[in-house]
Amino acid sequence: MGYTITEKILARVSGQGPVKAGDEVMAKPDFVIAYDFPGYTDVYFKQMKEDFGIDRVSEPDRYAIFIDHMVPATTPKEEELHIGTRQWCAENGVALYERRGIGHQVAAEVGYATPGAFVVHFDGHISQLGTFGTLAMGIRRNLLEAFVRERISIKVPQTVRVNLRGTLRKGVMARDVFHHLVRTLGPASCRFQVLELGGPALSQISTEGLQTITGLAMFTGAITAIVNPDAERLAYALPRAKKAIEPVYSDPDAEYAAVHDVDLTDLEPLVVIPPTPANSRNLSDFLGLEINAGYLGSCASGRLEDLRVAAKVLQGRQVKPGFQLNVVPTSQEIMAAAGREGLISTLAEAGAFISSPSCDYCFGRIATMTANQRAVSTGTLNVRGRMGSPDSEIYLCNAATVAATAIEGAIADPRKYL
Repeated sequence: MGYTITEKILARVSGQGPVKAGDEVMAKPDFVIAYDFPGYTDVYFKQMKEDFGIDRVSEPDRYAIFIDHMVPATTPKEEELHIGTRQWCAENGVALYERRGIGHQVAAEVGYATPGAFVVHFDGHISQLGTFGTLAMGIRRNLLEAFVRERISIKVPQTVRVNLRGTLRKGVMARDVFHHLVRTLGPASCRFQVLELGGPALSQISTEGLQTITGLAMFTGAITAIVNPDAERLAYALPRAKKAIEPVYSDPDAEYAAVHDVDLTDLEPLVVIPPTPANSRNLSDFLGLEINAGYLGSCASGRLEDLRVAAKVLQGRQVKPGFQLNVVPTSQEIMAAAGREGLISTLAEAGAFISSPSCDYCFGRIATMTANQRAVSTGTLNVRGRMGSPDSEIYLCNAATVAATAIEGAIADPRKYL
């Protein structure tokens, strides 16, 4: 019986030969990354010194911190947090990425999406590095262990394999594919397991689209998601890689907890209705529902293909008066590329408000709604209060739908604009 890509990566970092799902191992992460956030990194830094007597991490090249929340700071307390993070990174010789964009995306841009690597973070959306054959896990309750010990205790997870088949229709994007997986398989279908994506239809999904799907994996219950990297992913990742590691792949006879075949041929644009990310519905069932605001951005969406399709929908058209369309590119690198392509000017001329990359729109710090308002969003969550009042509503959808809805002021099918 062969091994999955996950088992092979954990075997390497545990240094004990082949491992299988269910084995308990002591694994040395190739990279430990985090973003500064009150109650997390500031607490880790304090506990390292006060509880463990550790003044500096022993291998600073394995660590990286991102400042991507509360940017720019709006209170002295927020800036104090950032100052503390800057000081800790300087004292420890740890790489700090500030104001570069959303850390999960920037991590890929600067080389932590190393094929074959094992990466840990406290935030589960780091799973999007799995697009490049990186095993990237959010271990919220255990990340401190990775700051104070060389190795962390981990149970090798089982893997659920999903083979995508069929042909994608026009106007259907990666977000629709992911929300279709949740609808088809269930929100607990991969609970405490790794979601491994494959199948012939994978070639129809761009690298950016796969980052969307892998980055949302937690909403299937998965601890992460991973793809056996093809030539396109390797061409992106290997020149940027922080470490020389041989990419690995699942064996044809690897053992999976379950294997699912999902046909995408008849898939249409979807909308996820509040108040949970498990409520995937056909977009056509909600056409005409009045909407007040739109958000295009987040670590799940807001990349070039999202900005391109939104600009295509909005080209020569206007956002409906009174509708608030906020567009937040996922990183500075993406924003610069969008500027060179003329996408930023197209969106701005249509009436969109363009903001510099940060996590603030997604986690509810900016653009709050009041009671009885509704938004369409490419953010990660639609739970109550995520964008303001707990009595407002968030409808998750793809970037094209956000743009079409901004034109009409009501949920709209983007395909007629494409």
